[in-house]
Amino acid sequence: MGKKRKHSETQTAEPKKKDEAAPERPKRSLFGWKDKEEVQQQTESNTDPPQFFRNKEKVMVTCSRRINYRYRHLMLNMVSLLPHCKKDNKVESRSSKGATLNELIELRGCSSALFFECRKHQDLYMWMARCPNGPSVKFLVNAVHTMEELKLTGNHLKGSRPLLTFSSNFEKDAHWKLLKEMIIQIFGTPKEHRKSKPYHDHVFVFSIADDHIWFRNYQISVPHNESDKMVRGGLDKMTLVEVGPRFCLNPIKIFAGSFGGPTLYENPFYVSPNQIRALEKRQKAGKYAKKVKAKTRRKMHELSNPLEPDEFSDMWRE
Repeated sequence: MGKKRKHSETQTAEPKKKDEAAPERPKRSLFGWKDKEEVQQQTESNTDPPQFFRNKEKVMVTCSRRINYRYRHLMLNMVSLLPHCKKDNKVESRSSKGATLNELIELRGCSSALFFECRKHQDLYMWMARCPNGPSVKFLVNAVHTMEELKLTGNHLKGSRPLLTFSSNFEKDAHWKLLKEMIIQIFGTPKEHRKSKPYHDHVFVFSIADDHIWFRNYQISVPHNESDKMVRGGLDKMTLVEVGPRFCLNPIKIFAGSFGGPTLYENPFYVSPNQIRALEKRQKAGKYAKKVKAKTRRKMHELSNPLEPDEFSDMWRE
């Protein structure tokens, strides 16, 4: 029987690790391999990258329940014009709608909101709000004409970025300046947005007339024939063709918070549509009252001035 070997003899000798490490593989770029020194120089130069502002504006567009079909089509037109917006479900038009909308806006990751509120199936109010801290504006929308209704010849690329133009009246008062800034932030499509296209082929026009904001959308039409090819920057051959929709905004109140809060501005010339309808009813009722008064006056006149009896009234009765 053979002798058992010692445990120390059975252990195999471990190979000695090499002191020299494998050379680090250089980084590869589109233009070839980079040396280690070049990579270090680039990393040192890029330690403090230039910081720039990136606009991440997102707008939530929604409406209230029991909205009219015409106003719903207007809302859909606005959704198609704003590639940076998100459409949400309808919200009940109650006193607590502000808290509900703020919660929805936070869940959708938006920073602004356009809320179309319809009352009595005939009056449209539009809320334009910055969330969650405000401010917010309430408008009465008049003179609504949708794209389907107008059937204009203008046409522009869907998702392209618009140019925003404002009349000089927006620089008059403080509340017009605030409204201008809110419109710029909500209607201006952010640069390099994933759903937008890097073209400017239409214009949003906001103009003030009779203390109302009038909205128009125009296509920038440029000739593409070789003979009429336009020089870069030349504005002589550019024409504007209206696309739609059209509407008019009558500002009612500006609030400091989102969908409520302290009132910053109140329009002194605003008359609610309920009061206008009541005046029209009174005028119609006034016409009927005039007719009744005329009849009573005629009767009183006949009683006070009776006709004299005619001599020949009974002549042919025999």
